[in-house]
Amino acid sequence: MPYATASDGIRLHYDVFGRRHGEAVLMVQGLGTDSRGWALQRRAIGRHYRGIVFDNRGVGRSDKPAGDYDLTLMAEDALAVLDAAGFESAHVVGASMGGVIAQIIAVRRPEQVRSLTLACTSCRHLSWRRELLEDWAAVAQTQGMRAFAARNLRWLVGSRSLRRFWPAFGVLTTIAISAPPQAFVSQVRAILDMDDDLRLLLPTVTAPTLVLVGSQDILTPQGDAEEIVELIPGAELAVLQGAAHGFMVENFGTFNRVMLDFLTRTSASQKGLGSGFELGTYRA
Repeated sequence: MPYATASDGIRLHYDVFGRRHGEAVLMVQGLGTDSRGWALQRRAIGRHYRGIVFDNRGVGRSDKPAGDYDLTLMAEDALAVLDAAGFESAHVVGASMGGVIAQIIAVRRPEQVRSLTLACTSCRHLSWRRELLEDWAAVAQTQGMRAFAARNLRWLVGSRSLRRFWPAFGVLTTIAISAPPQAFVSQVRAILDMDDDLRLLLPTVTAPTLVLVGSQDILTPQGDAEEIVELIPGAELAVLQGAAHGFMVENFGTFNRVMLDFLTRTSASQKGLGSGFELGTYRA
């Protein structure tokens, strides 16, 4: 069972899969979610790339230290995993909170980022989202993670899917409650403490960048994605019609296709080859 060691001694569980000699794809998950959140991407990534998934501090089989967390330190955690897996650079894929971590990596360690895929994420705080996260922390702390997951699944899953497949979303609840309340709250605080000045550095990002958003995402709406695209030079936007925040699970087929098309095109370009792929709007 492989573990990387963070700069402060925290142990980080990770897993490497896919083509032995493929280009590395480092995948960073979001708030309260461990590496199982990428379960439906493993097969697609593994066919062509060397995938690296890990549990952020506070979730899964990684250590869950008490006290404050910091997203900049969690970005260093991700790079410690990359180093432990034996890679100097990777295509970096980040979802939600993991998308913010991926932005930090791209700004602070550009030489280690072959490309950047940012899914269902943002680059600054909004007052309503700050209030929502404060409420999430309070519910988790006072009522526990099961109550949090049951109350807030609507922020992650599209309304149509909730109506049709509610009994099947038990798997999402299991993933969502993988963090103990104390660690979940620490991750929330790390998000809330992140300085909005990060967005001022996004114009320095040099990696080819894809920003994905679901048209029904109410947690990180399309406007957040459009702002990131405006700030990162050459960044491209892909809108998944009918998809919500958790589209890596709910609409995994479309998500995987768009992500892999981007990775293939980027790899071909970096090798001096051409590609005819075009981004735009996709029906999930």
